[in-house]
Amino acid sequence: MVNAVAVLGSNEGVKGTIYFTQEGDGPTTVTGSISGLKPGLHGFHVHALGDTTNGCMSTGPHFNPAGKEHGAPEDEHRHAGDLGNVTAGEDGTATFTIVDNQIPLTGQNSIIGRAVVVHADPDDLGKGGHELSKTTGNAGGRVACGIIGLQGHSSSAGIGAARARY
Repeated sequence: MVNAVAVLGSNEGVKGTIYFTQEGDGPTTVTGSISGLKPGLHGFHVHALGDTTNGCMSTGPHFNPAGKEHGAPEDEHRHAGDLGNVTAGEDGTATFTIVDNQIPLTGQNSIIGRAVVVHADPDDLGKGGHELSKTTGNAGGRVACGIIGLQGHSSSAGIGAARARY
């Protein structure tokens, strides 16, 4: 079992914590809660770079190791980082669970060290006909982001076992 976490930050009051879990070679489960959003749909993507030196703008494009066009999470042809939309309720909070096969926490295409980004607007899933639909889903500005990092085990047995190896 591999666990990772991203703590979202922004200059716009949007904040949250996103957890990633993968067992073996199975899909990655993404759970999280994001507050401070306007009610409605918001594009939610893994971006290629874990760089926030220029805020969320320096996280680069969507994570896309296979060089495909933007699409919906269920589409055969999509960026690996295309996770669709999260929905904020009237209170501005989005709470969600996403299960996805294209964002592993281990191996050549691991998302560890990359960033997760929440966008201002809905992702049109590549089907909006806008010039940005096939690259970004026309999801608007980047309202919050966080770097995806490995999460340690909280049990003392796990910590002791880790110390014994080093």
